[in-house]
Amino acid sequence: MLPAIRVLVCDDHLIVREGLSRVLDGSEGIVVVGLATDGEEGVTEAIRLLPDVVLMDLQMPRLDGVEATRRIVEAVPNATVLVLTSFSDREHVLGAIDAGAAGYVLKDAEPAELIRAVQSAAEGYAPLDPRAARALLDARSPNAPGATLSPREREVLELLARGLANKVIAIRLGVTEGTVKAHLTAIFKQIGVSDRTQAAIWARDNGLA
Repeated sequence: MLPAIRVLVCDDHLIVREGLSRVLDGSEGIVVVGLATDGEEGVTEAIRLLPDVVLMDLQMPRLDGVEATRRIVEAVPNATVLVLTSFSDREHVLGAIDAGAAGYVLKDAEPAELIRAVQSAAEGYAPLDPRAARALLDARSPNAPGATLSPREREVLELLARGLANKVIAIRLGVTEGTVKAHLTAIFKQIGVSDRTQAAIWARDNGLA
């Protein structure tokens, strides 16, 4: 007999945590080993409990689900993070997947769908709600905004959108200020803008900030 899948539930709403706990604990082969009320507690509990699957909400106080996912993936590499949220827009989906989430399920899923998603995540698969998959495919398509940007150019653009000066960006990335300026020239050309303000607005509008 296979060992039960150990699940940590992270959600800031009590009724959601309790509801998820009942659904999952009532399923054969799954046991809820912990409940966390926010991202910080989620990271702490993941390190302490070493769950197989972390069911992660995205909108939480103190530390959001994206950053919590990133920290858990780094600190507990054997734990699989499965996002469970109400948001299916590109920004949320990309943020979670880029942070290391292995799957993305929406809160309007049927209990049976959620159970299958947890089982699939524990088995090493990547369960994606069709709406999240569509958002991910659209964002990764060749015609998507910013698709031609290199990873380093995306980093520069994200830091610019946070309001950082070229010198600070250079320090953050370990490059020269001249290199940052060269990246910005290339970025402006690719996204069709002429200055930093327009680039920052473009980045926010297209989910890159």
